[in-house]
Amino acid sequence: MQLVQQIGLRAAEILTLVFGILGVTFSLLLLLSPDLTRSISDVFNRHISIDEKVTYLDKDVRVDSLIYSHNTLLGTCLIFGSVFSLIFFFFRLDVSNFANIFFLSHQHLSTNEIIFKTVSWVGKVASFFGLFFGAILFFAPNKMRDIENKLNVRFETRPIFDKLNESNYAFDAILFRHPVISGLVGLVISFLIIILSVLNLLC
Repeated sequence: MQLVQQIGLRAAEILTLVFGILGVTFSLLLLLSPDLTRSISDVFNRHISIDEKVTYLDKDVRVDSLIYSHNTLLGTCLIFGSVFSLIFFFFRLDVSNFANIFFLSHQHLSTNEIIFKTVSWVGKVASFFGLFFGAILFFAPNKMRDIENKLNVRFETRPIFDKLNESNYAFDAILFRHPVISGLVGLVISFLIIILSVLNLLC
């Protein structure tokens, strides 16, 4: 696990260095040739419609007929699964041992234990809910249907996606209205990012 963390951190440092170099390049272009920079920006400014990508989210998936026609079987499975999970989380899960297994470094062991304890409590709460709903599904499926109908709320996401589809050129307008200031600010920030990335890579 420590090796995976090191690989992830190294990849993040390399990506940061690449973005810093791209920032320096763009800032220099903005300082030396704002018209060329505007042309490059127009090439990369693309409008992507996400309506077709998310149409499947608007489809209703009906599984209630399957659940309520086999409520005894599914309720039993949910109860036994929840009881097994509760026994595991309360009596079999050793947070310290798990922290030692997944995080070989003992430098931040207390933080790792807090993470596992949080996950453990989330699992316990989820298991209690599973036991509760499994019992209702087993003994009173009509009551479970009423609860489901109350929890079935439709959230309208169209305003969110409409907002994402709107084109906003305010940033470009500010950028190309003051190319010298924007280029200098971008150059300073990019140089700082490159220096920090190189220092982290060398350490």
